[in-house]
Amino acid sequence: MSLLKAIDPTPTFEPKQSKALPERLISGDPSFKTWAQDSARDGTVNTGIWEATPGETRSIKGETFEFCHILQGVIELTEDGGAPVTYRAGDSFVMKPGFKGVWRTIETVRKIYVTVTG
Repeated sequence: MSLLKAIDPTPTFEPKQSKALPERLISGDPSFKTWAQDSARDGTVNTGIWEATPGETRSIKGETFEFCHILQGVIELTEDGGAPVTYRAGDSFVMKPGFKGVWRTIETVRKIYVTVTG
């Protein structure tokens, strides 16, 4: 088994589809698609593609570290007590454990994600 894994930014298999949890929905009616592509360390490290339509939700990372690389679209993240930060195609960022704030999808976004829960 190879320890090298390419992440396909345009997967052809069916994604897992979901909606915002009611207690996290702020505005709009965003829908989400997740193409999980790899899992390691008993499911504590996950990688794939995630897509969201416009809307606004509470983002609460808990014990999860998340790296994101935006492939398309525009979002705005506002950490509780902080100023809004805009990310668009080509941008990368990390949300560290304990992050709480607002995730606003301005234009449908697609990102590569790597999450580590510990």
